[in-house]
Amino acid sequence: MTRRRWIANTWTPTTATLTGDQAIHLARVLRAEPGQIFDIVANGFLHRAEISTVSEDRVLFTLHEQLESDAALPLHLLLAIFKFDHMEWAIEKATELGIARITPILARRTEKHLAQASAKRVERWRRIALEAAKQSRRTDIPEIADPAQLKPALEQEKTPTRILLSETEQTTTLTAALEDANASHEAAHRITHALAIGPEGGWAPEEITLFLQHNWQPVTLGPRILRAETAAIAAIAIASTHLA
Repeated sequence: MTRRRWIANTWTPTTATLTGDQAIHLARVLRAEPGQIFDIVANGFLHRAEISTVSEDRVLFTLHEQLESDAALPLHLLLAIFKFDHMEWAIEKATELGIARITPILARRTEKHLAQASAKRVERWRRIALEAAKQSRRTDIPEIADPAQLKPALEQEKTPTRILLSETEQTTTLTAALEDANASHEAAHRITHALAIGPEGGWAPEEITLFLQHNWQPVTLGPRILRAETAAIAAIAIASTHLA
């Protein structure tokens, strides 16, 4: 039987602790007791762990042997902000597929009220990523950055391979761009690829120009017009066949 997996809130080299909602669920709902064995992710590593003490808001584990685990995809998703319910679904599924980092982008065509409310949604997006990471048995949680304007986000992007999904590109496919990318990346880059997905209505012409100025490769997913969340998941799934 597969052991239940948890992601530690804090840890030391020999212990891990759950607090907050995780501890409450484990203590009150699952009625955890000292001596029970679970899988615990601590500091990005998966361990077999034994419960040492339990209280209503804190569960302490003793870490035992380290277990084998899969690494996240070395992929950074720049996701233009769109309708929150659809975006939350995209964040959940991107996490399940193994994305390493997501940066919400305030694009030219992001609806004004969504842009204004986005800063208050970040913690909810991070909770969604946490739950999706646990559900999919990941050993890490993707970083969900604070919402950013496009220009500074592009200026800070240092990944060797940068790919832009563009409705105006008709020739170069995502698969072709991934195959053409240099397979040898510097070891210093934990994340080797970046992928940008636009909002409903697509990227504005001046944004496309900005991407090109920062050496992004426009690609297409094919002739159909996809919703932003569909495009994001399809693109990550395609990328995973080249990066996993």
